[in-house]
Order: sequence, then structure tokens, then C-alpha cells
Amino acid sequence: MNRTNQILISSNNEINLIIMSSMRGGGRHHRPRVPPPPPSPSHVVNDDSTPPSSSSSSSSSPSTFPPQRRGGGGGGRGGGWRRKQGHAHQQHHPKLRFVNKSDLTPSSSSNPNTDDDDSCVTQQVSSLAINVDVDKHNDHGSGFSNFDDASSSKAKTKKEREDDNNNNNFVSLSDRLDKLLSLIEQLQLPQDQLNDNDLSQQNELLVVESIYGENVFILDALKGLRCFQIHINIEVLGEIGIIANMNSSNGLETEKNNSDDFLYSFKVQYLPPIVLTCLLPKSYPSHQQPIFTISVQWLESSKISSLCSMLDSIWEEQQGQEVIYQWVEWLHGSSLSHLGFDKEIKLGPYGMNHVGDKQVVSGTASPDVDIPLLQNYNNQKHHENFLKELHQCQICFSEYAGTEFLRLPCKHFFCLKCLQTFTQMHVKEGTINNLQCPEAKCTVMIPPGLLKHLLDDNEYERWESMMLEKTLASMSDVVYCSRCETPCIEDEDQHAQCSKCFFSFCTLCRERRHVGTACMTLDMKLQILQDRQNSSHLKEDQKRRERERINEMLSVKEIHRDSKLCPSCEMAISRTEGCNKMKCGNCGQYFCYRCNKAIDESDPYGHFRDGSCELFPQEMIEGWQERINPRQVVGQLQAELFPRNGRPCPNCRQFNAKIGNNNHMFCWACQSHYCYLCNEIVRRGTKHYGPKGCKQHSEG
Repeated sequence: MNRTNQILISSNNEINLIIMSSMRGGGRHHRPRVPPPPPSPSHVVNDDSTPPSSSSSSSSSPSTFPPQRRGGGGGGRGGGWRRKQGHAHQQHHPKLRFVNKSDLTPSSSSNPNTDDDDSCVTQQVSSLAINVDVDKHNDHGSGFSNFDDASSSKAKTKKEREDDNNNNNFVSLSDRLDKLLSLIEQLQLPQDQLNDNDLSQQNELLVVESIYGENVFILDALKGLRCFQIHINIEVLGEIGIIANMNSSNGLETEKNNSDDFLYSFKVQYLPPIVLTCLLPKSYPSHQQPIFTISVQWLESSKISSLCSMLDSIWEEQQGQEVIYQWVEWLHGSSLSHLGFDKEIKLGPYGMNHVGDKQVVSGTASPDVDIPLLQNYNNQKHHENFLKELHQCQICFSEYAGTEFLRLPCKHFFCLKCLQTFTQMHVKEGTINNLQCPEAKCTVMIPPGLLKHLLDDNEYERWESMMLEKTLASMSDVVYCSRCETPCIEDEDQHAQCSKCFFSFCTLCRERRHVGTACMTLDMKLQILQDRQNSSHLKEDQKRRERERINEMLSVKEIHRDSKLCPSCEMAISRTEGCNKMKCGNCGQYFCYRCNKAIDESDPYGHFRDGSCELFPQEMIEGWQERINPRQVVGQLQAELFPRNGRPCPNCRQFNAKIGNNNHMFCWACQSHYCYLCNEIVRRGTKHYGPKGCKQHSEG
């Protein structure tokens, strides 16, 4: 039987090896678990007693399926596609075409040991770039239509590129199915049998469309035969692990237990679909099975061939009956377990010259292609589901649809209004270091792309300018010109020259450059300026400017006396109240105010556990205690002054001194009232004190 080796070319001129043969790779496997049959086609009412007449299509051969699909609008689709009404947007299909091996590789006749029909294509596949189209409106496609070719010609419009993709994809599928059709025996059946088969096909297709909905795509007829495609979502319980040997991307599988192997693993919840394309011969379902191809973008050819074998086995068990539903259900629920992927999926092997099945279409090339493909598809499906669900904002605690939320790189999400208010507030106040995820204990910064979406033009420009200033301030060799405040680079001699006004100055004292002379101290400068104020030779305007300089220097002197410099950016920071754990408002560095050392951000209080530095100054603690309970201070002072003239509280035993002649005592510790004479708790003073009770006033 004739075998054909072909190479699949993508529109970005990169090559992906596809080896097809009429011989199936691998033998038959165990008998499959056949899913229950679909709803009986007898429940589908057909208005006509005879098979429908053929309708014209974009191909030259007449079509044998109804001109309009039930339950949805028909109509022609660009590039020979028709799909259900209600999805007006175009699908994105990569540009794929098939060429013969002889067009790309040297003729096999030059090698006498090579069979022209059975030889494998040995050309090394360098790379295959596939980008996932994450358009949230584009959920389905045909063949490899979920994976958009991002490198197509920019000279064409988007509409033209979509039409080209659809046309090329349709032609490639038609060619493949046409070759498979030429390999089967054309049976001559009676007209009654043909009519029965045609009616069964029509009813089966209607049932499949009603069950799988928008995952079914009707193709134009091929030589008068019905042709359609189904995107089958693979059932994954929870998450499944993916493992790829990165060392196998060169086409050579490394040995087992090789210590040099680099295994990359990750988990996904959604896998790219299995694409089943079927062509129904006129002898189906009475005598022959559907002609089909299976396309899996991330699965190796021999494994796809194993899936094809199982579909053949299902047909052999149910020969003479409709099998499309059973095929789809088996691929949906049992394909992973059949391939041994119950717990994890191992990608590859790559670069193996496998003589595969003509029914197999594999897009796998290397881990560099498959890993982004799987991750991007999984992220896309997660995003689609996120947009469909209701979520609660963790800032305002209101519920909105997913379209009203923004998700940060850390996967935390908040409503658009709250994030806009949050970012605008920090930009307005200048605290741009706090532009990070609002979730507690999450320090992931909001990326500039999201900030541009959340802020208006003026706010974003302000954020950029402040970010530039803080970046320059954090650089130790950048100083500002003392005349025009332009950033300058400091040299090794602590000198700098302004690139704007060309002023050369000393970076230590910010005065004119003085080579070989020590800088004047701040006190020396103050003394000189104060002496000049008494001079009568200065004009009033000059005196005013020098008074401003004097006030500025006095402020700087006070700042240096009562502040500490940040150990990272050297910003002067003064503590007004609180603990010794400080955080720089300019660069965000944590440091100890007592010893001025930088401390670890992940455990800022660990610095104070060894006892070398105290978290709170003792005088500050005492001051807080005095403000919290002034009666305690007064009570303790009175107890020290009058230790013999008092009694302990009968409730808490706290000693309280008697002041003056009043026998009514008040405990500052437990707030109880008691009598000094009888030492009992006083509930009501009018009942306890009086002619028959204790005297409220007495000496001693």
C-alpha cells in the first residue's frame, strides 16, 4: 500500500515534522470501554420521507447534507466553513499547508539503502513558534485554529489573514481526507441501502450537534460526502501534572536516571482539545466506518495513532451502527487513562522518526513549543471561566461579574473602581512605593501596564516623573546640581559637573569646586554668613538671600541633630513617636533607629530579639503609662509620701493613702470605693456614713 511522507509547514516558514503512513504505528490495544449510545435518532423528526436533495457548496462536488442546520442559521462561511448562528465573530486559524517530502529533502534515489515509500523524513526540526490567541471572544476554531499564527504578513488586513487561514486549513484537511478516501474500497450498494445510510447520517449529525453544540463545525462536502469536525474537551479531574524533559528538545532522548536531565513540571486544569475530523462515506453506517483524522497539538504521533486504533476497535464492536457519539465520549473520558496519563502527562519523546498514521496530525515539536502551548491554553480557559463568574472584591466586599475585575500578576483580583481609587490616592500623595497588591502580606508591585490602564494621562505622567526621581535618588553616584537641580554623576574625587549649566561643584559641600582645600563645615558657613549680615556694604536684596541661606542651614543642622540617615538612600528621617523599627518613605528600606543598621524586611523584628537594641525606648514606655492612667501615678506618689496613713483596698489589696480627713477611699487600681475606718466596700455613701454608721471625716 502506498505510503506518503509529508512535512507540515506553518505560515511563519518554520517546519514541523509530520510523518504519515497507511500503516498504523503500534498494535491493537485492550478492548475499549464503549460509552452508552446517544439518544436514538428515531426521536429526530424528519419532515421528508425521502433523503434531502443535494445542495451547492463552495466545493465543486455537490453536498448531501441539508442546506441549513436545525436549531441555528446556516449560510456559507468564508473559506468553506459553516457553523452555528449566534457566533458572528471570525475564528483565527493558523496558516497550514502540506508539501511533499521531495520538495524539501534530497531525493532518496541517491541512497540505495533507502526505500522511497517507507523512508522517514530525517530533516532536523529547529523550532515551531505557536502563539495562543487569548482573545476572550474566540473560544473555538478548526484543526489548530485555537493557536493563532502571530507572524503572518502585516501587509494584509486582519480579515484577509483570517480568510487565508480558513482557506488553507480547509484545503489541507480536504487533501488529507481525499487521500484517505482513495485508500478504501468503494462499495456498490443498492439505492435503498444508500437512502437508509443517508438518513442515518443526517439524523446522527443532528443528534451530535444538539449534544455538543458549538464544538461541532460543519465543513463543505467533499465529493458529495458529509464532512464535519468536533473539538473534544478532555476530561481532567482537578489538576494534572505535566512533565517535560528539557534535554530531549534536541531530538535525542537521554538515558533513564541521567543526572544531567532537566525535568520541568507544572500543573494544568485544562488541556487543548482533541480535534476529530470525520468524512462519512455513503456505505456508513451499514458497511464501512467513517474516515477520520485526529489532531492533537501537544501529543506525540504514536500516542495519537493509539487513539485511532481504539476508535477502530469501537467500530469493530458496533459495526453497522452509528459510532460518532461513542467515539467522542471515549476520547473525552477515557483517552488519558488509555495512554497511561491518569496521574501525570509526560511530554515527548521528541525528534523520533516515527512512521505514523495517515489519520494522525501532531503539532508537537519540542518542549519549548509544547510547554507554552499548554500553559497559555490553561490560562486562557481559566480567564474565560473567571469572566463568566461572580466574584467578591476584597476591598469594598461587593460582588461583581468577572468582567469588572482586574487580576494582578500575583493572581489576586480586585474590582476596577477600587483599584483606580487605590492607585490614584498613592500617586496623589507621592507614596508610589505602596503601589503594590492591596492583599495583606502580598508585596507584588502593580505593573506599569496596569497602572497606565488605571490612571489618566496626567496621573501616569506624575507617576513616571516620581519614579524617575526615586530611582535617581537611590543611586549613590548621582547628585543634583546646586544651581539648577539637574542630576549629575559624581566622580571619584567627590566632584561633579552639571551637563545643563556646566557648573563644576564639590558634592560634599555643594559649593564651587575647590581642589586641594578642605570643605567648610556647616558651622563655619553659618558663622561667615552671620558675620556678613552685620556688614553695611551688602544691599538689602543680597542680605535677604543670605538670611534665607542661614535659615536653610539652621534647618539642615537641626535635621542632622535630630534625625538618622537611611542606610540605603541616605534620606534624613526623624522619628516623632513609636518603636525603633523604621521604614524609609523614599526607598522602603527597613532599619533600626537606634543603631542605624538595615534590617531584614521578611523578619524586621528579629533584629530586636537578641537584646542589643530595644524595640521601644524606656522613657517612651513610661510616658505612655503616665498618659494611660494618671491616677496610678498620683496614687503611687501619695503612697510613697504617706506610707503610714492609708489602708490596702479590700477588693484588690492595692495600698492607697488617706489624704486629709476624708475617710472615703478610692482605689486607683480597681476603681473601688471603700471606708478607711471599717475597711469595707462602700456601695452607697449616704447609707454607709451617718449617725448610725461610720464617720466620713475624722482625724488620723
